[in-house]
Amino acid sequence: MIYTADKDRYNNMLYNRCGASGIRLPAVSLGLWHNFGHVDAFENSRAMLRWAFDHGITHFDLANNYGPPPGSAEENFGRMLKTDFAPYRDEMIISTKAGYYMWPGPYGEWGSKKYLIASLEASLKRMGLDYVDIFYSHRPDPDTPLQETMGALHQAVHQGKALYAGISNYTVEQTKEAIRLLTDLGTPLLIHQPRYSMFVRWVEDGLLDLLEDNGVGCIPFSPLAQGLLTDRYLNGIPDDSRIAKSWGFLRKDELTESVLEKIRALNQVAQGRGQKLAQMALAWLMRKKQVTSVLIGASTVGQLQDNLETLKNLSFSPAELTQIENILRS
Repeated sequence: MIYTADKDRYNNMLYNRCGASGIRLPAVSLGLWHNFGHVDAFENSRAMLRWAFDHGITHFDLANNYGPPPGSAEENFGRMLKTDFAPYRDEMIISTKAGYYMWPGPYGEWGSKKYLIASLEASLKRMGLDYVDIFYSHRPDPDTPLQETMGALHQAVHQGKALYAGISNYTVEQTKEAIRLLTDLGTPLLIHQPRYSMFVRWVEDGLLDLLEDNGVGCIPFSPLAQGLLTDRYLNGIPDDSRIAKSWGFLRKDELTESVLEKIRALNQVAQGRGQKLAQMALAWLMRKKQVTSVLIGASTVGQLQDNLETLKNLSFSPAELTQIENILRS
């Protein structure tokens, strides 16, 4: 059946301006890190993408190594763009990244201009695109001058193969220098994608303030700590969970009894708010004025539906925030 986007798709989504730019991102963006590779059911991936776009999610985030196997998420996304979303390309923000291992030899990972430019070219071919909206340096390279890495992002934008430049996994000091270098080149940094959740809070030690002061957006990845901040593990490990998958990044030893106690306590707070734990965890991030969007993953349409329900209750009382803080610090 030919796909036609829902005519009411923009009615209920919240859109936030990304730093000082002219771009607005949906409060919830969809990442294709998991569940969109060749090991996954294509029609399920396609159903999630359709449902997301039908409900106002306009930003889709990829990377060269997403799969598995690496590159397959971009290939599958490219198939869906061609069959379903070609008429809607101008309504979409599509991002990709390069920095992690993609091919053997000294030019297959990290942050050299050789690798970043070659990777972007390959990503565009896999997706069947002339350009991406955002191209990220996926991680800083300890052996490549930051000037070279930022120069590669500037070149991608200057050549029209990306519209904006982004960085991910950069420390506060690295981000400060990246902002300076890109500003001097005339390609302002649009956005930073850090790992940030109730369980991972390093960005609160200076990064959020730095981004706000310099007009740079923030889009946290793993906002649910790869599924820990949900009700999935309250009663054991489901067979279809990320922990159970051999190719996942979430390990069983991360689900300690101490972590479980926090998850259960946070779940009680969420129930008191009339929310699921995942919804409260997303809302907790969205309350931060520096956060432009939260980058979620999903394995089913039902999970997407649950996550978008977050938008119905984004406010916290001082008592709730104190209770949450006490749990997280216990």
